[in-house]
Amino acid sequence: MKKAILQAGGTLLVMMFLCGFLYTVLVTGVGQALFPRQANGSVIEVDGKTYGSELLAQQFTDPAHLWGRPMNLDVSSFTDEDGQPVMYAWASNKTPAGKELDALIQERVSALQEADPVMAGVPVPVDLVTVSGSGLDPEISPEAAEYQVHRVAQARSIPEEEVRSAIEACTTGRLLGIFGEPRVNVLKVNLMLDGILEA
Repeated sequence: MKKAILQAGGTLLVMMFLCGFLYTVLVTGVGQALFPRQANGSVIEVDGKTYGSELLAQQFTDPAHLWGRPMNLDVSSFTDEDGQPVMYAWASNKTPAGKELDALIQERVSALQEADPVMAGVPVPVDLVTVSGSGLDPEISPEAAEYQVHRVAQARSIPEEEVRSAIEACTTGRLLGIFGEPRVNVLKVNLMLDGILEA
């Protein structure tokens, strides 16, 4: 019995060292050495100022900016190191068969059409009126970005081609040419349009 306890205890200590310490140090070290930007959150930083992560959505409501997917935001009672309230987002979990989701989608469609009446007759891409599974999807489809080109160009008094150029520069294609769908990073496009990020 004593021998079995010692063997089990020894195995536990060895596995704790291997899995809890050595593996963590190895993976962290490799990540920092080979992929430091990704390992640290793919943060967009320009001239020492942080603008966010390209992996997390930010809510844009200004007509001069590209809008991402709708977000369910909750301002928590917690604050960051600068004293700013921390915001959380999550998926809506509303059933597609329910009237509540239909009403919400109609409300979002109306808001988009009101923001740009010229596009009132054009079908609204689904990702502009539905929340993503994580609630924090930073990307939209090229169709959703194109839908907003007229509004953004008009709000900024710039040619539509300038907006399309920024969208194209921030579009990622299918993985290996076959997996997934093309997608546009909303934060990158807006930073490029604001002259903060270069193509």
